[in-house]
Amino acid sequence: MEKYTFRGDTINCKKKFCDEASKKPSGANMIEEVVMKSNERGRLDLPCAQSTVIEMKEGFTGLNFTLPAPRTAAPNMIPSVYLPSCLKSKSRSTSKVVCTYYKDKALFQGGSSDAVLLDDIVGLSVENESIKNLSEPVRIRFHHSPLPTNHSRRCVSWDTRQYIEVNWRYDGCETVEIHDRETECSCNHLTYFAILVQVEQKATVRHLKALTFITAVGCAVSLVSCLVLFYWLCKRRGKKTQISLVHRGLVVAIFLLCLFFILTGALANVGDEIVCKITGSLLHYALLSTLCWMAMEVFHTFLLIRKVFNSTLPPWIFYLGGFGLPVLLVGILLLTGDIYGKRSIVPSDDVNNTYHMCWMLKNEKSLLAHYIINVGLLAVVVSSGSVMLFVVVREIRNRPDWKKIHVAFLSIWGLTCLFGTTWSLGFLDFGPLSEAILFLFCIINSLQGFFLMLRYYALEQMKKKDRSISDGSSSGSSKQHMLQTHEKS
Repeated sequence: MEKYTFRGDTINCKKKFCDEASKKPSGANMIEEVVMKSNERGRLDLPCAQSTVIEMKEGFTGLNFTLPAPRTAAPNMIPSVYLPSCLKSKSRSTSKVVCTYYKDKALFQGGSSDAVLLDDIVGLSVENESIKNLSEPVRIRFHHSPLPTNHSRRCVSWDTRQYIEVNWRYDGCETVEIHDRETECSCNHLTYFAILVQVEQKATVRHLKALTFITAVGCAVSLVSCLVLFYWLCKRRGKKTQISLVHRGLVVAIFLLCLFFILTGALANVGDEIVCKITGSLLHYALLSTLCWMAMEVFHTFLLIRKVFNSTLPPWIFYLGGFGLPVLLVGILLLTGDIYGKRSIVPSDDVNNTYHMCWMLKNEKSLLAHYIINVGLLAVVVSSGSVMLFVVVREIRNRPDWKKIHVAFLSIWGLTCLFGTTWSLGFLDFGPLSEAILFLFCIINSLQGFFLMLRYYALEQMKKKDRSISDGSSSGSSKQHMLQTHEKS
């Protein structure tokens, strides 16, 4: 009849389907279900995705293939997938697996606001099965442009059957950085996989190169000074006295600390993880031993000044406190695991030139151990050393020669190095003077062995001068008494 007019309009069904799927949270599932229910095998193209349907039959030994991609995609930028043999169910003669490549991220919007997905997303699913905890992982290799050095890349997955909203998760996948243009995801389940890129707010250190150079030079000078001082302490008359024992223990500990600090940077660059773990634990042991021997200096001075004991203590007590306690602490941390290894420090003026050292790792366990053991022991040594320094100064301030400026300075400076109070600068690294404090800390403490040698040399020179002035007098030198108050009762 003339009043009825029929018009037939063409509709792009695939495009309409993709448009509808992109508007729904489960749009990716819709696409995979349509592909799975079709009787197609091999490649299947949609405007929003490209799929490959593979049948796993009896005797399936695994398959490595390159995903289908849009015609405009560069061939060397298309992801590849390895399907392990354990993916084939033993209860079925054949299983159908769908591998889908999504170039459009519109189906996967959401998740972390401070991270960005790379363009390529791969979906893997097996017909009527939920695949988890594979004995051999599936491997998806992504190709991408080089990322800036302050960007981290992590493999992520999202199971839309478990999470309605987009929720990219790190668990279940390991990230293998092949090189700057290629990343492989090794995952023990099937779902949707992608690379999540996040800008790392790296903590940087200002003037790192200068601080490292200053500390290395100071440690080298202290190494030589400790060798000279140890020889003098062993050569002197009365070398078996208790005060000489304590001095030698501190000199050996400082020598080890400087030695391992010089070696840690070189070994971090050329050695493997095991070598770096051993070096880091030895450096930590040397640091703890230095602090413990400073505590022994304070303890022994307290005994001498207060005359707590009429007889000297057995040497093993000092060895146990100076060398034994650090062994126990480092041994416990080694048994705990994941404490020592390669530590990276980023200079603020050149973030691409990272400095590596063998030390405590940057994780929760290492941070807890650092605050409890390192900072705790340092606080004990500095506080007790400061108290003992005050007590010694009060004891000798009324001596006749104390009013001479150079004698007072040498006395206070020498005892400050012995008692470890110069390490208190580490607690002042904040505020507008933090950089100046940091330079002072590195200069003074790296040269500690050198300062101790100068102190001993000054004492020896003053002894010789006093002996020549007294002309054999048995009264002794007031200067010697004043400078060595912690060595004499």
